[in-house]
Amino acid sequence: MQKFEREALLFLLLHLAYGTVGGFLFGALVLWLDLAGLRTLAFNSGEPWLVLGMLFFGLFVTFGSVGMAVGIMSLGRDEN
Repeated sequence: MQKFEREALLFLLLHLAYGTVGGFLFGALVLWLDLAGLRTLAFNSGEPWLVLGMLFFGLFVTFGSVGMAVGIMSLGRDEN
């Protein structure tokens, strides 16, 4: 792997990490505030860990993708 490829992957992984942390914080906030009764529904279901896993997986994919997209789009910015 060449140096520029390694730098590009690290750039994307860093922004992916930012997005997944944001997704985790958003999911924790939704559960803490019990928005739309999601915490109540999740913990009263037969498999609460499956419900929470699916919730956080969706948030990680969505927020991680947004984080990488913001990072890529910020590359074209003109810094004066």
